[in-house]
Amino acid sequence: MRFDVLTLFPEIFAGYLGQGLLKRAIERQLIDVYVHDIREWSTDARHKKVDDRPFGGGPGMVLMAEPVVASVEAARAQQADPGHLVMLTPQGRRFDQRVVEELAANERILLLCGRYEGFDERVRLILRPDEISIGDFVLNGGEVAAMAVIDAVIRLVPQVLGDEQSSGDDSFSGPRRWLEFAQYTRPREYRGLEVPPILLSGDHGAIARWREQDALRRTNLRRPDLIDGRQAETEGGERQETERDSQ
Repeated sequence: MRFDVLTLFPEIFAGYLGQGLLKRAIERQLIDVYVHDIREWSTDARHKKVDDRPFGGGPGMVLMAEPVVASVEAARAQQADPGHLVMLTPQGRRFDQRVVEELAANERILLLCGRYEGFDERVRLILRPDEISIGDFVLNGGEVAAMAVIDAVIRLVPQVLGDEQSSGDDSFSGPRRWLEFAQYTRPREYRGLEVPPILLSGDHGAIARWREQDALRRTNLRRPDLIDGRQAETEGGERQETERDSQ
């Protein structure tokens, strides 16, 4: 899979691309990430200006249509596959695991990062991007949002994860899209809190059932909206109200 990131601040991505799972995926040639500086398409040869005051007045600056559109068109032209263009904007559709799965079906994704007061509206009208928001809040720019999209999508690219089942067990994944069950590791006891005995039993069937029940309980407690509006119940028939109840 190839990602093309279009941004005013390409240096932000240097450290991100050199760490962890993404770095290993790039080294194994499973993922390609290309970062493009929108300023390179500025018509202002001296100052590389890409923003201007908004018509009608108001605070801040707006990204001009010409350099943004030109940068996207140039990036698209680098391959026969023009890719799926994503504009990171708080006005876009909500980014969730279903959108991640949808994006992961593409072989190439272009991520357009905004700044300041956003884009000249003609960028949207000309390029017709898939507008995506990572949440109901405003960031200084789209770079952090682009990293979030990349991080989420690469987990679904074959061979990127060491264990392919891992992404299926993640919160919001799988057919039910519940939260993930509780995880434990060594030591068995820490500050009076012990690992549930079932996880030490070696009975894989019982462990699978416990994990499913725990995922249901946690989802019902923390995100009941994920259970299709139903009032889920625990194995004992009553909803548990605290984390301590499950121990």
